[in-house]
Amino acid sequence: MYALTLTADLSGVTDLLPLDIEAEPFFYTFKVQCTSCRETHPNAVSISRFEKSDISGSKGEANFVWRCKACKRESTATLPSLPTPYNASSPPTRQTILVFDCRGLEFTEFVPVGEFTARGAETTTKFTGIDLSEGEWFDYDEKAGEEVSMKDLKWEIRRV
Repeated sequence: MYALTLTADLSGVTDLLPLDIEAEPFFYTFKVQCTSCRETHPNAVSISRFEKSDISGSKGEANFVWRCKACKRESTATLPSLPTPYNASSPPTRQTILVFDCRGLEFTEFVPVGEFTARGAETTTKFTGIDLSEGEWFDYDEKAGEEVSMKDLKWEIRRV
């Protein structure tokens, strides 16, 4: 099992989370490497918790089934649980956002494309449509009368 972790400096917001519901699935985007031949796929791949593919030669299913072009080995990844919100802390701490099970492949890098949500740390303000692809985000919380931000985002993939 592996975990996608995040360390981030959140100011005025908390509960950062990918918007991942069946009506609007989040596509987790990763760079992938074959653990058999160490070949890295040239493009990032996107995975949804709500899409399942059959595993050849098996009755099982996985969220991502990939055949390495170099060694022809089939590999799988499964996202077994919901994402966990990142809570603001001072100083910023590493927190697990998502757990996944990989067989025959490794995710080497997370690419934060897609819509994230958060809420005001001291208010009930909900922030949607958050784009973290630039590595930071800034907005204004009308209820608190303050600027809110997310900076110094550090995504890591770790064994658990």
